[in-house]
Amino acid sequence: MLFKILVILHTLGATVWTGGHLVLAVTVLPQALKTRDPDRIHQFEEHFEGFGLAALLLQVITGLWLTWIYFPGLQNFWAFDSFLSRYIGIKLGLLLATLALAVHARFLIIPKLTKETLNSLAYHIVGVTTLAVLFVILGAGIRLGGLT
Repeated sequence: MLFKILVILHTLGATVWTGGHLVLAVTVLPQALKTRDPDRIHQFEEHFEGFGLAALLLQVITGLWLTWIYFPGLQNFWAFDSFLSRYIGIKLGLLLATLALAVHARFLIIPKLTKETLNSLAYHIVGVTTLAVLFVILGAGIRLGGLT
């Protein structure tokens, strides 16, 4: 029962995180770039940031817990000799890349966001969105027994 609850919570977190970034990348960002209006991004972030970060945290907690269930004591995890350990390892790499992009954007780009620096943030948004979609694809692969 716990396993099922963790999968559901993990999926809900992924839905919020990935869905929010898809909305940002596909609807908000193109309009902001078209009008060169960074306030569109600020307005979206103002409403999404807390909820999105909570969803990401939920994914991290449930993902680590699920990994512990799949690999008690992380035994055999580091061998990467199964699709499961490889997929989880890749997801951990995607998480590190997501965190690196998010920290860079949050502390170096967003505080100085102007019409002129909007393109730099756009690259980050596209990057984080792409990583989020890859999280979903790999997560589906875990539940489906691999994608190959």
